[in-house]
Amino acid sequence: MLLRRLSVLASVALGGCVPMAAPDVPVSTANLVSSSGAVIGTVRVFSEPTGVMLRITANGLPPGTHGVHVHMTGRCDPPGFTTAGGHWNPSSRKHGHQNPEGPHTGDLGNLGVGADGSLTAGLLIPGATFDGLRDADGSAFVVHAKADDERTDPSGNSGDRIACAVL
Repeated sequence: MLLRRLSVLASVALGGCVPMAAPDVPVSTANLVSSSGAVIGTVRVFSEPTGVMLRITANGLPPGTHGVHVHMTGRCDPPGFTTAGGHWNPSSRKHGHQNPEGPHTGDLGNLGVGADGSLTAGLLIPGATFDGLRDADGSAFVVHAKADDERTDPSGNSGDRIACAVL
C-alpha cells in the first residue's frame, strides 16, 4: 500500500507522467473442452521474457494426477482429440524430462486435479514464443487420463486425451 501511495504522490508531483506497469493481459485465451465437447475451463497464454506461460483453470476433470502436453496441431476434435497430433517437438528430442534424449518442448509434466475435479495451474514453457506456438497449423494444450512417466517415448504412457484447448 505504501508503494502505491508513493507512486500516486510521484505521479501528482510530476504532473501525471509516471509510467504505470503494463497490465497482465494474455495474448490468447482458449476454451478447454472435455471429450464430450463441453467447455470445462480456460487456458490463458502469456508471453514472458523467458518463455510462454500457460494459466489453466478447469472444473469437471477426474481427480488425480494427469500428464499435460502441448501438441503440435491446433485442433481439438472430440472425443479423442487425435487431431491435435503428437507432442510439440521442434527440436526433435525424445519424450520426458527423465529421458537422457529428452524432453520434447511440449512436455509439461504432470498436474494434480483436486477431489472436486478442479484444476488451477501455471506452467512456463522455457524458451518458447507465442509465434512458435501459433505456427501455420497452431498448437493445442492437452490433458491426459493418466500420469506421465516422464521417460517413455513418444507420450509417457499418459493414456487417452481427456481435455483439449486450441492455443
